[in-house]
Amino acid sequence: MPPKNSGATAPPYPGTPTTADGSAVVVWVETNTSDGACAYPITPSTNMGTGYQLAVANGNKNLWGRELFFLEPESEHSAASACEGFALAGGRVTNFTSGQGLVLMKEVLYPISGKRLPMVFHIGARALTSHSLNVHAGHDDVMAVADCGWGMLFARNAQEAQDLGLIARRAAENSRTPFMSVQDGFLTTHTIENVRLAEPELMKEYVGDPRDKLACFFDPDRPLMTGVVQNQDSYMKGKIAQRYFYDEVPRHLGEAFDEFHRLTGRRYGFVDGYRLEDAEYAIVGLGSVMETAIPAVDWMRKQFGWKVGLLHVTSFRPFPGRAIVAALKNCKAVSVIERMDNPLAKDNPLTVEVKAAFADAAAGMSGYDAITRVPKIYSGVYGLGSRDTRVGDLVAVAENMIAGGREFFALNIVHPTALARRHDPDVRPRGAFSMRGHSVGGYGSVTTNKVIASLVEEIFGLFVQAYPKYGSDKKGLPTTYYLTVAHEHIREHAELEHVDFVPIHDINAFGAANPMHGIAAGGCLFIQSRFETDAEVWRHIPSLARDTILKKRLRVFYLDAVRIARELAATPDLQTRMQGIVLLGIFLKVAPFVRAKNLSEAQLFEGVERALRKYFGRRGEKVVEANLTAVKQGYFGAHELDLARISAAVADSRPTTQRRDAEARRK
Repeated sequence: MPPKNSGATAPPYPGTPTTADGSAVVVWVETNTSDGACAYPITPSTNMGTGYQLAVANGNKNLWGRELFFLEPESEHSAASACEGFALAGGRVTNFTSGQGLVLMKEVLYPISGKRLPMVFHIGARALTSHSLNVHAGHDDVMAVADCGWGMLFARNAQEAQDLGLIARRAAENSRTPFMSVQDGFLTTHTIENVRLAEPELMKEYVGDPRDKLACFFDPDRPLMTGVVQNQDSYMKGKIAQRYFYDEVPRHLGEAFDEFHRLTGRRYGFVDGYRLEDAEYAIVGLGSVMETAIPAVDWMRKQFGWKVGLLHVTSFRPFPGRAIVAALKNCKAVSVIERMDNPLAKDNPLTVEVKAAFADAAAGMSGYDAITRVPKIYSGVYGLGSRDTRVGDLVAVAENMIAGGREFFALNIVHPTALARRHDPDVRPRGAFSMRGHSVGGYGSVTTNKVIASLVEEIFGLFVQAYPKYGSDKKGLPTTYYLTVAHEHIREHAELEHVDFVPIHDINAFGAANPMHGIAAGGCLFIQSRFETDAEVWRHIPSLARDTILKKRLRVFYLDAVRIARELAATPDLQTRMQGIVLLGIFLKVAPFVRAKNLSEAQLFEGVERALRKYFGRRGEKVVEANLTAVKQGYFGAHELDLARISAAVADSRPTTQRRDAEARRK
């Protein structure tokens, strides 16, 4: 949830509205404010590194007119070491990493903080390879390095990934402490959303010229000692002396929050509570799931009257124990949910620290609010490897607290510890339009999804969220992607079950699953088909799918996108990808907000062309024109099944007794 603009007067730098994913906004921030990056590519942070590298290849300069530098060494460990050397020489440096790559760096993270080198690393948080390989969201990588002396801020969405990256930079350099700016892999790094892009003037004023803030340890005129050996008499003195810097980190981070709010109107803090004023129960966590929890809280309060709130811990380091106790001290029970699991520990990391904070408060430690009782603290595991976590799962968390249920639980799996999901409400904003596409890897559907999101924001001024369900599988295997369009911010970071439009690029999707589950009555379906008549298309739709179409009165469109792509694309690879672009035209044909805008077709396709140039312009005019033609053929060429005629034909084909019974039921 983007922080509210809470300023009494208009802030000087409100941001430039656009659409971007969490990776793109990080690239925007760092290519403008840093001197260089040293990084080794690892999913899902690779797009950040490649984006920075592209800026270097294009000769981009930072806001102070200095050419950017990029180094890709042979491993993440070497990348961290290169960052250390870059910072020792007085440069403002950054890195992008995830998962095993972050853990491989750990040996180097300690001396970076010990030498007071104030850099910012951007983490696309990812599950660690344990019993199997997974490249998707998990917090075990960042928890594995939480003891290295770095600040750690957690973003819930793309807007926060940008803003916290800037806040981390200011706090790091003012406190001489390195920071990690963390966002969930794929769920944020690759999800297109509305953002207010930070103005160059804001970044220049807020973080300042690195030459005014950073010291070169190798300046012969001002030599500084680094990397020496210290024996028994010296090492501990130096280590404990580090507390001088660490004790100042909360003050500097608080100042960075306040100054960012003054300049942008967007308010951040060590924690962010929602509906906690009268809450008897609360859900506590880190990252994107805590944005999904916002509509969950609203739904539970409206549906059941439960006094439930939530608390997002924005700053895991420094850990805001006092702020957490102050926010939750009146609750009867609290559930801490974590995207990682450490079964041999007393509890998982966030749970341990929340309990410790309440223990300190109960013992009357200085700085804590007086409390009369400690809430019962439950602990849960969710979303490992991007396992889907829905609003209904968070409802189950609250139910468990209210019933005094499991002290430890898991969400959305079949296991003795799991909580049953008994509700799956539709919490999309009123009037939202959602698409869930079923495609094949390599068809260009994910790129099309991003183009649609960009176009919708640019032409219609609406809020979007475009999320691809990436897999480690390669080209040719099933892919699912999601898009929601609404008149307000979209908070749910989950796979879409409640949808209005389902495009099916491969007829085999009918056999792999039920691609129409959750589609609204009166919704739309698109089927890639080489057939040219209603009768042929209908005959090749499986019988169960035909029943759903008739029962829900779905509008069904069909077109041979393969043929169009073959005619327009120059190479076999482009032919495959062009199929996805045809979908953009079909989407515009069925989306209700297109009709509501009352644009002429000329105005509509002017906007389409602008969006296509944003994605394909660097590939040349012919590529842009081919893609625009593909969109137009999708828009004008898609045929709609005449279901009234088909229904009548189906009815006529039944035995006479069945027709009589059906007629009697209608009467």
